[in-house]
Amino acid sequence: MRKFAIVTDSASDLPAEYFEEHDIACVDLGFNLDGVIYGGESGNKMDVKVFYDKLRAGAMPTTFQVTPEQARLTIEPLLKEGKDVLVLAFSSGLSGTANSFKIAARDLMEDYPYRHVEVVDSLCASMGEGLFVDYVVKKADEGVSLKEARDYAENLKQHICHFFTVDNLFHLKRGGRVSAATAVVGTMLNIKPVLHVDHEGHLIAIGKAMGRKKSISALVDHMKELQTMGEHDPIFISHGDCIEDVNYLISLLKANFPGHEIKYNYVGNVIGTHSGAGTLALFFLGAHR
Repeated sequence: MRKFAIVTDSASDLPAEYFEEHDIACVDLGFNLDGVIYGGESGNKMDVKVFYDKLRAGAMPTTFQVTPEQARLTIEPLLKEGKDVLVLAFSSGLSGTANSFKIAARDLMEDYPYRHVEVVDSLCASMGEGLFVDYVVKKADEGVSLKEARDYAENLKQHICHFFTVDNLFHLKRGGRVSAATAVVGTMLNIKPVLHVDHEGHLIAIGKAMGRKKSISALVDHMKELQTMGEHDPIFISHGDCIEDVNYLISLLKANFPGHEIKYNYVGNVIGTHSGAGTLALFFLGAHR
């Protein structure tokens, strides 16, 4: 029996059914496309397939983080119900969302002195944050205390490995991850970067491969070196509308790590703005990042 409420954000890229099934409150990050705001507090939604079609056609959305006001609106009703709250937040290395949660938590605990709100900066992104949430939810459902769950989460986050590759270097150039020259030359030569999320939650390039299949194989090679999965530990994948590549990656994973549950979902609209169509990401429990 869980002893506290859990709150996370949409950068975890978990499907809506997951939040419903596990009784988790999710706060939306948002984006602006063609002058229309989606997500956040707007109430507007865009189908993820439509979103990636627009990216491929040259759309240039911008994104924004969870605000302290949004965080408060989600957390306060739980406190009013007499629940303590554990917040699992998008990496502070990529967004100010975790800080917004901390501001809201500080203010709310002044207003509700007999309740506790713990905020964990996951240092994770996309389904890496989703995998982090999944592990913490399972621990919480064992009946541990809020403090025990927080401590577990703080230890866990440096063991959620993120490795990914992209099909188009220009979105990384736009975000300052690669230079304009690298983007042009890399695209001409079909060079695909391999990146990860480091100990501080930042996006870092760590290698490159010639061609798409070799870059996907490189993700699995990193997993072979680092994974410390137990028998029942899951593997998560997120993708920027490239299901054929997902299927190829799954075939490699089944050959190398048989018996593990594999879950996949889209890279959501907010993170997809920065990574682009064709992103493929692999997440697993490892010795270190």
